[in-house]
Amino acid sequence: MPASPETVTLYVVSLAQEGRRVSTISRALATISQRHRTMGFPSPTSASIVKETLRGIRRHLGVHQAQKCPLLSEQLRAIVATTPDDLSGSRDRAILLLGFAMAARRSELVALDVTDVAFTPEGAVVTIRRSKTDQDGAGRRIGIPYGSSPETCPVRALHAWLTAAGITTGPLFRGVGRWGRISSERLTDRAVARTIKRHVAAVGLDPRAYAGHSLRSGLATSAARAGRSERSIMATTGHKSVEMVRRYIRAGNLFQDCAAAGLL
Repeated sequence: MPASPETVTLYVVSLAQEGRRVSTISRALATISQRHRTMGFPSPTSASIVKETLRGIRRHLGVHQAQKCPLLSEQLRAIVATTPDDLSGSRDRAILLLGFAMAARRSELVALDVTDVAFTPEGAVVTIRRSKTDQDGAGRRIGIPYGSSPETCPVRALHAWLTAAGITTGPLFRGVGRWGRISSERLTDRAVARTIKRHVAAVGLDPRAYAGHSLRSGLATSAARAGRSERSIMATTGHKSVEMVRRYIRAGNLFQDCAAAGLL
């Protein structure tokens, strides 16, 4: 005592190399800081070298730990084919297909009202009033074209849900009771995640590998596989960073652009 920032940095790196979680490392740093202040010394954890090291570890471990599988278009087709032909099934089909076509965050999906959707001869125009990257509420519009197959068309699925549920105003996606009673309250974002997990499990996929973000990453990855441009993907996802979209493109082209293809 007191420890130098360089010593603390080496300690943080060693914890990461041992496989400790970011939360564990952060608690260790908090303890070191508190101990130093108690003893009347300045905290070495406030040094820029420690903060930058922790930030780098958080980026690396945080992405790795939180990463979930994308729900790809072929998987989504299989899921839609297994959904029940009742009100809950109609709602879930609309959630899954629209969420995929919009590359929506689950928070964006459950925030939609009926007035945010306009049906046109070409499809549907969905207005996202506010999102994670648009806290000022400037909003943006996404065009959802009719699908090539009626069974997996997001526009038809959404129209079918609204018609069956008799919803004309208010929240777009709501709870459905055991006896088919439609709630007046909008679904929570956690309900979207549970819906995805329930339906991927029904087709034999591991629900632990999928989450609410799987629809968003699924559209970007599937679009990259189909050869869609960066510009068209970003227009739908609303990404501001080209690099983020290129991650999906690299994942989607993992086997299409593989150096080992045809060599063995």
